[in-house]
Formats: sequence, structure tokens, C-alpha cells
Amino acid sequence: MSTRVVIDPITRIEGHLRIEAQMDGGTVQKAYSSGTMVRGVETIVQGRDPRDAWAFVQRICGVCTLVHGLAGVRAVEDALRYPIPPNAELIRNLMVAAQYVHDHVMHFYHLHALDWVDILSALNADPKATSELAQSISSYPRSSPGYFKDVQTRLKGFVEAGQLGIFAQGYWGHPAYRLPAEANLMAVAHYLDALAWQRDVAQLHAIFGGKNPHPNLVVGGMPCAISIESGSQAGTALDVLGLERVRSLIGQMREFVEQVYVPDTLAIAGFYKDWFERGEGIGNFMCYGDFPAKGFGDRESYLVPGGVILNRDLSRIRELDLNAEDEIQEFVARAWYDYGAGKEGGLHPYQGETRFAYTGPEPPYQQLDVETQYSWLKSPRWRGQPVEVGPLARVLMLYASGDVRIGELVDGALRSLELPLEALYSTMGRTAARTLETQFMVEAMDGWYGQLLANIRGGDVRTFNEELWSPDTWPKRAQGVGYMEAPRGALGHWIVIEEGKTANYQAVVPSTWNAGPRDAQDQRGPYEAALEGHVLSNPEQPIEILRTLHSFDPCIACAVHLTDPRGEELLRIQVR
Repeated sequence: MSTRVVIDPITRIEGHLRIEAQMDGGTVQKAYSSGTMVRGVETIVQGRDPRDAWAFVQRICGVCTLVHGLAGVRAVEDALRYPIPPNAELIRNLMVAAQYVHDHVMHFYHLHALDWVDILSALNADPKATSELAQSISSYPRSSPGYFKDVQTRLKGFVEAGQLGIFAQGYWGHPAYRLPAEANLMAVAHYLDALAWQRDVAQLHAIFGGKNPHPNLVVGGMPCAISIESGSQAGTALDVLGLERVRSLIGQMREFVEQVYVPDTLAIAGFYKDWFERGEGIGNFMCYGDFPAKGFGDRESYLVPGGVILNRDLSRIRELDLNAEDEIQEFVARAWYDYGAGKEGGLHPYQGETRFAYTGPEPPYQQLDVETQYSWLKSPRWRGQPVEVGPLARVLMLYASGDVRIGELVDGALRSLELPLEALYSTMGRTAARTLETQFMVEAMDGWYGQLLANIRGGDVRTFNEELWSPDTWPKRAQGVGYMEAPRGALGHWIVIEEGKTANYQAVVPSTWNAGPRDAQDQRGPYEAALEGHVLSNPEQPIEILRTLHSFDPCIACAVHLTDPRGEELLRIQVR
């Protein structure tokens, strides 16, 4: 019998996402991804000074605040051909890489790990055996039997008091969980450790950007002045003490990644090796490229190269032109938007339109009308084809480009799990790629920090270029794209400037690439394709769907929690 499983909202993500899975018995036959929030920031910045756009578009997301702001800054700099000092580029690289490390660790432990870890099972663990397990895979110092006993006691107290809080409404006891009790207890302990860890490492953004989230940015460089003095003589500038704090924070990041995050990922993956065979998606991958060594736009100097991989073919990387009108386009055939020329054609972001055209029923509704429009997300395409973006795409691009370090990390992880390279094209492969990328990035931070310190010691303390600050020097019309590799994938902001004002602005974000609905040719997006073929052991508790969706780290828009009048979070799953 054909039924439809509806999960609305998908929890443990940023934003609002609805998934409807058309079932054939216990198997997902087709899946439909619906972003249920409107994003109208592009219309807000029209008519404003483009130098202020970053402060508005930074609010597109409550998690990726830095990268949206930086994409907005880069768009203006690209339009005006505005170079920035090397120190500003190094600081930006450090800040973005820090967000990678912070976001990826937080995602694994606090958004995704509970798909694999049975919290209540940890109550049955032997703390001594848990200690032995932890010490067998890592040198992390917080691994004594007493430590794990304390964590178990805390968890027991939560359960007995009925105050599971963040652990409430889980599918505890679900037959799809496979970790032994000791591995579950270890993961719960590291979940709690990561909460404290992330609070500290977020300071790096505050040091360079004044605050976190929503750090300060500026067109033309970075707003943090650097002083070779220290203490009161340095005033509000970044001094020796601040730089030493940055070095210490990078060390904290690397220690946790190497001693906790990487070993935990490999340990958990070993119990779910069949998930290296599920949830592939569409087999096409795209990166814009990022982390310049010689300035934004010098693509040859990027740490992460740009390009497109089609049909898993790592022997050929196709070039990418973000300004070409026939390459990147957004389609709205199945979205609650309209274009002046009609819904069938696509528009490049320079010509992009944000016209709301919702014609569906008022929520709550029983089912989406998937034959017409069913999402507030558009459907981006590269040369008419859907592509996946994110950590897996970047790791594959680096691997295909012959990067030595990523090759070592990927080959070593697969060898330890006794898996082929093809295992990366999967739910667990996506999760493992994110972890390996984090190791890659935290190592790169050491190099950028060293370069910044060397520049300062050599007398170069410039972080801002005032050359084009006056609109009187600007052309009457200019357009540019600020692109980057955000933690969740390829992020682009396109701007058109006329008479010193923002005439048009369009942002195509990573989760639009991955979560967008079908297009006029009925081509599925990565989310929808990755869910097809999943077998649900219990449709009332569709943990299999959550595992694959969370492997993408969905980030739909600004986070707004859904609550009932008593303030309790709601999760509605329907089987029809």
C-alpha cells in the first residue's frame, strides 16, 4: 500500500524543513523536500549603500553569520575591483576556518550524533570498560573510569527527574541503534565536553571581529587594527596578548579535533559500515573554491580549488564561471516564487528575482502539492544539472586535484575501516568527509597564523585599504559576486550596483543547492535523491531519514524554534 510519511519540522537543524516520503511498503519511493520559511533579505538591501549590505545579509542565518557577511563584503569588493591587504585576507581565512572547526564539531555531537548514539543505553554501561575503550582509540586525558561514572550519574539524574531537556523526544531503544553501551556513554561524555569546548573557541571571532555571532566586517579589509605595542599602549587594537590568545585557541581546536572528534567518528562509523552504501544522492559535486593565498580571485592560490565533478568522475574537474549567464541559474517551477517571464525558465543571480507567489493551502495542510509548488527554496542548477555542495564535495575536489594531505587523511580513514573510495558517496561518507575536512582545516590555521605573525614582525600591520572608500570614485554601474566555501558548501552573493546604490541582490546558499525542490524537468535535488530507497524499520520513528538528512547538516534559514503555548518543542510525524 502506498502511504506518505511526513516529518515536519525536521529537528536538530537550523531553520524549518519539511520532508514528505512517498512509501512503497516500508521503502521510500520518492521524497520531497520543502523549505517552509520565507527569506526576503535580498529585497531589504535594495536601494541601500552596498557597503552596508553585509550587515543585513549576515542575518540570513543564525549560524553562518560570518560567511554570509563575508560573501556580501566580497561581492562589493569584486564589483568595484577593490583589493585588500594580505593581513586582512589571512584574518578572513582564520575566521572562516575557525567556523568550519566550530560548526563541524557542533554538528557532529549536537545535531547528528544522536542519530547513531542511544543516550539511554549509556545508563547500562560499565564506566571502567568505557575508559578502556576511550583510551584504546585516543590519548584524550578526560578518559578515567571516575570521569565516565560522573557523566553516567549526571545522565541518570536527568532521566529520573524527567528533565532530559536536549535529549527529550529521541528514538531511544530504536532497533537501528547498534553501539554498545560503553560507546554510547563515551559519546555522551564527549557531547557534553563539546558544549564547553565550543564556548571557548568561539572567542576567535570575537578577537578579530569584536563579537560572535555577527562579527564586524568591512568592505576593503578587516575592522581590527593591529598594534606592535601591548597593554594600554595598544588601545583597542589587536596586540601581542590578543595574538597569543588566537594561537592558544587554535591549539585548543586542534587538540579536540585530533583527540576526540576524529577518533569518535571512526569508532562510530565502524559500527554502521552499511551506511557507507546508502544515501548517495545525485553523484554530481560542486565547489566555488576558497581560502586564497594571494588574494580573492586568484583561483590558482586557493587552498580549496573550485570546479564541478559529474557522475563521480574524479578524473575530470570541469571549470566554473560564476559570472556566465548559462552556468549557474535558479529555477522556480516547483517553488512558491514567480519570475516575470514565467516559471519554466531559469535566471542567473545577476538577473534574479524574488517574487513571492504562494498559491497553496494555509498551513497546517495534510500533504504538499508536489505536482505544482511545494517549497520556499528555489532550485539552483549548474548548466541545468543539480549538484551537491558541502564537505564531501570539497574533500572529493581536493582528492581529485591531488592534494597530498587530504589524500593521506582520506586513504588512512578508509583503510582503517576497510572500505573503498566509493564508500564516500553515502550518508556515512558525508559525515566522515566533514570530520576529515575539519582535521585538514585546523592544520591549515597554523600556517595562516604563522604568516600573519611574520607579516607583523616584518612591520606590515595594514588590515584595511581606503583607496576606493568614496562612492565618487565608483563606476555608475558595477556588478560582482562574493563567493566562498561556507561550512555547508558553496555560497554565492551576487550584487548589482547602480549610482552608488544596491540595485539587485541575490544569495544562493548551500542548503538551496542541496535541499531545493524538483525543477521543470523533474530533476531531484540532493536531499530528495539521497532519501530514495531507504527502508524504514518503523515509519513512526523514521531515524533512517534523519540520518541521511543530518549528514548534509541542513541550514534552511534563521533558526526559529517551533513551540506550543506551554513552550514545549513539537515534532510531528504523520503516516498517511
